[in-house]
Amino acid sequence: MDRQEIEAKVKEFLIEDLEIDEERITPEARLKEDIGIDSLDFVDIVVIVEKKFGFKIKTEEMAKVKTFSQFCDYIETKLA
Repeated sequence: MDRQEIEAKVKEFLIEDLEIDEERITPEARLKEDIGIDSLDFVDIVVIVEKKFGFKIKTEEMAKVKTFSQFCDYIETKLA
């Protein structure tokens, strides 16, 4: 799976499953402050990522992830 496919899948579930407006999702958008992801959304994201990408998110690894682009980077490294 290449970077574009990862970004498309992440964007798709943010829009469809978490009902986030597409225009809020940019590479530099901060997950909490700009996109509006809270701790309850994060629980949903963990389940969705496991189902769509086939790995478990580790909370301690996600601590450094602040932006949409960094989140996609994280997924990309897990799939490599």
